[in-house]
Amino acid sequence: MNKTCASILLAALSSGTVVAQQNKTISPDNAALSGLCPVSPVAFSSDKLMPAGEVRVEANRAEIIEREVALFSGNVDITSDSAKIRADQAQINDNGQQLYAKGDVEYQDKQVQVSSDSVDIDSAGETLTMANTVYHLNGSLGRGDASTIAVNSQDGLVLRDVSFTTCPEGEEEWMIRASEISVRRGKAWGEAKHTRFYLADVPVFYLPYFAFPLTNQRQTGFLFPLISNSSNTGIDYEQPFYWNMAPNYDMTLSPRLMTNRGLQLKTEFRHLSKSSYTQLNLEYLPEDTDISTRPDRYFYRFYHQGQINQNWSTSVNINGISDDNYIVDLSSDFYNRADTHLQRSASINYASDNLLFSVHARDFEIIGDYTDVYRALPEAKLNVTYPLAELLEFRLNSELAWFDSTSPDTPTAMRFHAAPTLAIPYQRHWGEFTAEFSALNTYYRQDNVEGTTLSEKVNRTLGQAKLYGALYFEKDQSWFSEDMSMTLEPRMQYLYTSYENQSDIGLYDTTLWLTDVEGLFRDRDFTGLDRITDNNQLTVALTSRFLDKANREQFVFSVGQIFYLDDSRVITNAREDDRSLLAVELDWRFNGNWTFHNDFQLATSTEKVERSSTTFEYRRSSSKLLQLTHRYVRELSGETIDQVGLSASWPLSNRWQLVGRTYRDLDRNRSVENYFGVQYESCCWAIQIVAQRQISNRFAADGAQSLDEYDSGISMNFIFKGMGSSSISQNMLTNGLFGYRQPYSLN
Repeated sequence: MNKTCASILLAALSSGTVVAQQNKTISPDNAALSGLCPVSPVAFSSDKLMPAGEVRVEANRAEIIEREVALFSGNVDITSDSAKIRADQAQINDNGQQLYAKGDVEYQDKQVQVSSDSVDIDSAGETLTMANTVYHLNGSLGRGDASTIAVNSQDGLVLRDVSFTTCPEGEEEWMIRASEISVRRGKAWGEAKHTRFYLADVPVFYLPYFAFPLTNQRQTGFLFPLISNSSNTGIDYEQPFYWNMAPNYDMTLSPRLMTNRGLQLKTEFRHLSKSSYTQLNLEYLPEDTDISTRPDRYFYRFYHQGQINQNWSTSVNINGISDDNYIVDLSSDFYNRADTHLQRSASINYASDNLLFSVHARDFEIIGDYTDVYRALPEAKLNVTYPLAELLEFRLNSELAWFDSTSPDTPTAMRFHAAPTLAIPYQRHWGEFTAEFSALNTYYRQDNVEGTTLSEKVNRTLGQAKLYGALYFEKDQSWFSEDMSMTLEPRMQYLYTSYENQSDIGLYDTTLWLTDVEGLFRDRDFTGLDRITDNNQLTVALTSRFLDKANREQFVFSVGQIFYLDDSRVITNAREDDRSLLAVELDWRFNGNWTFHNDFQLATSTEKVERSSTTFEYRRSSSKLLQLTHRYVRELSGETIDQVGLSASWPLSNRWQLVGRTYRDLDRNRSVENYFGVQYESCCWAIQIVAQRQISNRFAADGAQSLDEYDSGISMNFIFKGMGSSSISQNMLTNGLFGYRQPYSLN
């Protein structure tokens, strides 16, 4: 009898793998574990399963008729090595070829639990049929019902008049119903016919046919749409379609309908190999109806990272737009409306233990009327480090670059720079000392210099010496009744650089560095090489840290300043005192929730703050935080930056989440951005509504940027859990013009 029952159940038990593949596409997130759901996922225990190849049948009564028919009645339990069947009655016919059970039938395996009126198994025809079923997916909240569930070798799995939801019973806030769902054997896709989506009992969406993946592998099909509304675009509906072209490359096509502007097509192509990754993005909007001239608008991006071998690599990043207002009007996944340049670069790189070499072409597309920048076409760099002895090291930093500009009247140049250095590095756990002696030689050949003060050929040679030392003191002590260790880290650097007149050299990639504590120890005041300051200066800084038992920083304070022993003749107008700005940085974690960050630069001669940034944050969890920020810049491109911002994310209950942010310009006494989002989330669905108003930063026809126009909008997003979506409260917090950032340097 055991062998006969085993052969009969083979067809039924083999269907479990088919159902399991279907379940992977509709498994919900872990919301049930977070307290949102009153019920827990269905579980299956395999402790009482039989060993492989064995089947046990238990019943209150058994009857065998002429060894061809076996009748079981009263609490019939059939257990195999992978599944269980329970019924009131069971009958086995044709010498074990058929099994029919009825009366409160329950079928269980590792993937699914099914309750039905009857189950009919034909091992010869490899079919299984269940009538009037209710099913639950093990390990998830997915459940539903079907008039019939049928499995056979030809059609695979077919569910008729079927429903699906992840909501608790009696609280079906959303549900999917279909006339038929089929899963063909050997296919990666399931098919659904006449599908209706319900919110509560109200049908909100209908699809006559759609296909869905059966595994977590990438499959071709429609993704969830994006729906929003703003004064720029009007009602905005974007419907992505994913095309899995091959295992290593794919494409996403996203038609986007905007009632104010027309129909846009966004495409993304990706290719992955063992040694490279490539991505191509194209966006095209024909005849923008919101503009009187109805221009065609586009954006493109080509990105590539490749590894030729262990040492050689390549990279490409090329971007372009049709007009200055493209990002402002149509947004971008790669740039912010505050950006002023689009990057265009390509490089090939070599890296080993002692040598770094790169050749790259670098260009920019300017947005608006911002100053044009030079292109490096191309630029080659070679950096070598070679130990000569235990405490003696040779270094060579060199580069060769050609600088060009889109303006025909602008000077161009070829620049070659070589800086050999002898260094004496000495490092111990209690401190470090470094002495460096460098010769800085730079040769320029400049063209198109007629009518300027620039020279056609310039050869500049400078000498530089640097002495750097730091000590690390540490002491254990009690701090706020906790065992802490305190460090005291004084640092000092002497820097000398000789002088040479550089007024006959153009500025190609050079601008002043911003000052912070670490920046005080740079050996140059400028980015690039077109200006190298003559220095005779002493830098002094002090850092103190408090660390807990786990060696985590709870308090870090740094202060530093440069003292100029001689006046500089290269940047005479930039220095108004015999010392630099006083740079101060402070990070303080009061406890596990409260943190404070502040950095500022103070002009000690006038006692005026030139730059500052302050953040005070309470962060209890990823969804519970308050952040107050302020930033100040006394002069930036002729303007004063004085802005204060407040960001908050706070759950009102287990299901309601609020996110808000506001930034205000104190100098102009006006709002810069207002952002408010609310989200309702249950264990089986969520809805997110976001309202936003911010400065649009649009550009006029002459390239001037308007700072008085605002863009406002509202967006709404539905999430059906168990359909590939999850909680998105953190996305609300990070989206927007400014977004949420945690600036602390504490470890």
